Amino acid sequence: MTRPTTPLLDQLSGPEALRDMEAGTLRRLADELRAEVISAVSETGGHLGSSLGVVELTLAIHAVFNTPVDKLVFDVGHQCYPHKVLTGRRDRIRSLRQKDGLSGFTKRAESAYDPFGAAHSSTSISAALGFTVARDMGKPTGDAIAVIGDGAISAGMAYEAMNNAGAEGRRLFVILNDNEMSIAPPVGAMSAYLSSQYPSNPLHRMKSLAEGMESALPGPMREGARRARELVTGQGGQSGALFEALGFDYLGPIDGHDMGQLLTVLRSARARATGPVLIHCCTVKGKGYAPAEKAADCGHGVSKFDPDTGVQAKSSGGPPAYTKVFGSALTEAAARDPDVVAVTAAMPSGTGVNIMAERFPGRVFDVGIAEQHAVTFCAAMAAEGLKPFAAIYSTFLQRAYDQVVHDVALQGLPVRFAIDRAGLVGADGATHAGAFDVGYLSTLPGFTVMAAADEAELVHMVETARQHEAGPIAFRYPRGAGTGVALPETPQALEIGRGRVISEGSDVAFLSFGAHLAEVQAAAALLAEEGISATVADARFAKPLDMALVGQLARHHGALLTVEQGAEGGFGARVLQGLAASGALDRGLAVRNLHLPDRFIDQASPAEMYADAGLTARDIAAAALSALGRDANVVPLRA
Repeated sequence: MTRPTTPLLDQLSGPEALRDMEAGTLRRLADELRAEVISAVSETGGHLGSSLGVVELTLAIHAVFNTPVDKLVFDVGHQCYPHKVLTGRRDRIRSLRQKDGLSGFTKRAESAYDPFGAAHSSTSISAALGFTVARDMGKPTGDAIAVIGDGAISAGMAYEAMNNAGAEGRRLFVILNDNEMSIAPPVGAMSAYLSSQYPSNPLHRMKSLAEGMESALPGPMREGARRARELVTGQGGQSGALFEALGFDYLGPIDGHDMGQLLTVLRSARARATGPVLIHCCTVKGKGYAPAEKAADCGHGVSKFDPDTGVQAKSSGGPPAYTKVFGSALTEAAARDPDVVAVTAAMPSGTGVNIMAERFPGRVFDVGIAEQHAVTFCAAMAAEGLKPFAAIYSTFLQRAYDQVVHDVALQGLPVRFAIDRAGLVGADGATHAGAFDVGYLSTLPGFTVMAAADEAELVHMVETARQHEAGPIAFRYPRGAGTGVALPETPQALEIGRGRVISEGSDVAFLSFGAHLAEVQAAAALLAEEGISATVADARFAKPLDMALVGQLARHHGALLTVEQGAEGGFGARVLQGLAASGALDRGLAVRNLHLPDRFIDQASPAEMYADAGLTARDIAAAALSALGRDANVVPLRA
């Protein structure tokens, strides 16, 4: 694959060199930087559109501010690829999202230019305010600059931070990267508000809220700034009034691809600001790469692709993805039951509810990046007899835990939680791992917690959740393709709290919870080759736990191993607690809990990540041999 010619970028020593460049040179460098990002992501896959949209903005920020003394905080972080190229990581940019490579998000351990790690939305303003207070209390740090998208700024945490920052009155900079496109088209009043900010008169492109800033602008722009400021302060319009009400000086909207305008505004703001400033910067997601600009999602997340055509590498086929199976099963459930509704937090295609939306658009609600609101919204609908399915990634449901506890569990409301991306997720790494949901949900009174061992079980669990009215219920399933089992023509509701035996043996028992069942069966096959007979059971439920099944396994086997794709303190801990309470441990039963280790696991392929976690079939078989007191060398642990 031919790589782009980048003479300016090749000579760049670091961000400090940008501060001596003229606007014209920076424009040419932007073209090279954009080409480099396209070339790199074509080899690795990743978040293309968001990174292309901030090329000029990233260059301008580094050219104006004194990073890394000044703290540049990207919100979510999936737009940080140009930033990584500029800050000493170009030689590793083609390792993005790969094992032992660069993270796809900002990460403190990678570089001093990444002062704050990010991968979840709407944290940047809070972090920037923290850096600002540290500066004002004498720590060796400079200004703080938060770059937040129009989708991310719709979340409540962003407003909590802006309200606090406005009240504090400290000097900090928030750059609103407004491309009118987050992962899915932004929803709600904030999107409409920002859309209204695009003026037709070129003189209104920059609206200064600080009168002293006008004098710092070139002569031809001063009148436009004065007239724009009148609009912002309510003397002829409401542009920016919301941000000013929160205590921010508002500047914009400005063209985020006009290097001259960016440099002028950022330099003016840096020279004149005394308190919090919000700079409204309008960009185009996927800018400069036609295939991304034309794509429905503007190339938000792409697999490897041909940079000349934009055509992405096709999957090799095989079983459908769990997400698609869920979306189809939910749609069929909705066809049978008019009370079924679905709620997602800015991830309709990511969670599969877009499939239902195509058929029942009035019963699917995308609330934007607002997981807390999504859960309480579902709670009230459940209180009135609707059957809401809250389709949220495991890692994002963490953001709404108080609402799960207070608004759902405490009131015993039958909200159905469809938890996608359970377990380790691959290239997105530790920030998106679904490791903790079993632990944080199973502790809650009245909760039912399930995990699908395969895609057929997922179909049955959707139906189980639909019929369940006794309280909140959750079912978890992984990212990626299913196992290839036949899908049931007619879904059946599972008996609550009842597991199943997959195969029977006599020496050792495996009790699997969730999608690691196939690996457990492979471990049993390895043991069989050594003459060791294993029972394999699928728990299906972490809560209520099938203690009849657990007791049977404990009585009839020399060792019992639990296996799960979650953190310690989850399913295995519940089994141990049940065994202890029943007295099953009193006779010396050998028990082993196999789960994710007590550390975060960096990005790699899911198979590599589970190998790192010690959860391969060979690892599981070796643990069984150890529990039986036999030689584990026949199926040795990883080196």
